[in-house]
Amino acid sequence: MTGAEILVKALEREGVSYVFGYPGVAICPFYDSITKSEIHTVLIRQEQNAAHAASGYARISGRVGVAAVTSGPGATNLITGIATAFADSIPLVCITGQVDSRLMGSDVFQEADISGACESFVKFSYIVRKASDIPRIVREAFYIANSGRRGPVLIDIPVDVQQSSVSRVTWPEDVVLRTYKPTIKGNVLQIRKMEKELQKAKRPLICIGGGAFLSGAAADIRHFAETNHIPTVCTMMGLGVMPSNHWMFFGMVGNNGTVCGNRAMKEADLIIMAGCRVADRSITRPEAISENKILIHVDVDPAEIGKNAGPSIPLVGDLKNVFEILNNDKLMVSCSDWIHTLTGYREEFRGLDVPNLAGGLPALKEDSVTPSRFVRALSLMMKENAVYVADVGQNQLWSCQNYVARSGRFLTSGGMGTMGYSLPAAMGAKIADPETQVVAVMGDGAFQMSMMELATIRQYDVPVKIVILRNHVLGLVRQYQHFHYHDRYSMTTMSPEPKLDKLAEAYGIPYYHLDGDEDTEQVLKAFLDGDTSAILECRVDPNQVV
Repeated sequence: MTGAEILVKALEREGVSYVFGYPGVAICPFYDSITKSEIHTVLIRQEQNAAHAASGYARISGRVGVAAVTSGPGATNLITGIATAFADSIPLVCITGQVDSRLMGSDVFQEADISGACESFVKFSYIVRKASDIPRIVREAFYIANSGRRGPVLIDIPVDVQQSSVSRVTWPEDVVLRTYKPTIKGNVLQIRKMEKELQKAKRPLICIGGGAFLSGAAADIRHFAETNHIPTVCTMMGLGVMPSNHWMFFGMVGNNGTVCGNRAMKEADLIIMAGCRVADRSITRPEAISENKILIHVDVDPAEIGKNAGPSIPLVGDLKNVFEILNNDKLMVSCSDWIHTLTGYREEFRGLDVPNLAGGLPALKEDSVTPSRFVRALSLMMKENAVYVADVGQNQLWSCQNYVARSGRFLTSGGMGTMGYSLPAAMGAKIADPETQVVAVMGDGAFQMSMMELATIRQYDVPVKIVILRNHVLGLVRQYQHFHYHDRYSMTTMSPEPKLDKLAEAYGIPYYHLDGDEDTEQVLKAFLDGDTSAILECRVDPNQVV
């Protein structure tokens, strides 16, 4: 077998079904060999989007996403997608072709030190020196990517290694890594301390992060909150763990969170941070969440615990393991007064930032689409288990604040805030689960960063619904310049822009548009119906702020 054939076989043994990527001479042996396998390939139009598509695939399938690109600019283009996955702890294996190993270091055509360039954004990286090492390297890469705190792993493989032959291939069954031993089981003594403090607390609160999805613990956390009557809030990455109308859910926290959610964090006397990084976007003042209260930080990555806030009880372990233990124990948590207080806050601030599930929608505007109203209507008209993929910018914040979570998923780029993420990620999510409705919501700036993937959607017939909130400006930057630079706008106007109806026609995709709120439900129904891709352009006032 050649090194390329071994690589393909190794991916098959890991259960890989899809590889997202872009070919080039340095990765051609791999892409030639993959034609003889059952693995499907998806030709992305720009390499960064290969990682985003693999990320969307990983987040919905629960499996490791795989991207494979060529050397030089192919590999460097991939870096932003790798960094995006690293920031949100998404398990990827990224394969890059490399120049002939004998020429490495001599600055030959399309050579780039991708391993060195990605050092800050991967859990681990490999440079393959011998084809016989490929089975072990691939086995280790998938294990590292999908264990402990998930994340991307890089495999850089020179073209001559792909072409070399191996007479006897050894396939390892087990992974033995002396220096990599992630802690999965939570320390029982720390869990007992946690339970003891919970039973004393009068105002306990669970803050749910993206780790709940990554560990498969969403249902366990919901059960724990319901059984013990403990209120919950979430970070942006934790949206969807609790339905929006759940009686124990009080909103998203952070700079753009709900008033009720942030009030709950401030007034709680005990906070369980479950799979949260305690980063600045969700916790504006990390030191404040440990003042005059018990802070319990549960995370599989020991490096995150205590990094931004000192916990009273640090607990390293996988969330699913920890909450399975907690659910098996009988706790006596008493906080009915606290629940009554938070319920009052929720009602008091309902019209400000909490989706109004029971009492209608805000007043209509005639001249443009009201983003908050539109997002609520969209998420309520989507199928209950649908996947909503938000991009970055004002559209992300409107989505986070107004998305009505039921039994579906909410995906976005949280840690890195990468514009252009939603379209390729939605494509990967749809490929992972073809029967589930997937809707991508973006601004016109983000759309123009990834609109080339319309070609990929058409080539592989991936029926993603695409919403473009169009205000002809880089909305969030313009908003910042309005408040901080006294309306001195610089580099934020996007005009002239492509005509989206003509662009949709060019790709053979149905096109819809909204110029105001009046026909929202009617247009959304037509847009969401059917099993084909569709583009919906919504005209938004450029002066609309979050």
